[in-house]
Amino acid sequence: MPPTPESGTDDLEPASASSGARYVLRLYITATTPQSMRAIANVRKICDENLAGRYDLEVINVAEHPTLAAGEQIIAAPTLIKKLPLPLRRFIGNMSQTERILLGLDLRPKNTEE
Repeated sequence: MPPTPESGTDDLEPASASSGARYVLRLYITATTPQSMRAIANVRKICDENLAGRYDLEVINVAEHPTLAAGEQIIAAPTLIKKLPLPLRRFIGNMSQTERILLGLDLRPKNTEE
């Protein structure tokens, strides 16, 4: 039986990038620090190049939304959380290690697929 919006993510199965799955990402930052701004730019670039039109990125300032950060158990910022497709993954830092992010998102660089 397909999952319904009310069923939450527990009923969803992992999906590969090649399946056209929609990615739901949350990036937790601390205000407008240089590291936070770099993380936003890096994540947007990775997503635009590899998930064009197939991702939702929510940027959350932990100072403005401490309850959300506490609920996700954010202990460092910037932190990127891949909510969907499963499995859930977390990345900490300015997101400059593109290879690591691509692997964690179950993506491969376009030039290595040949």
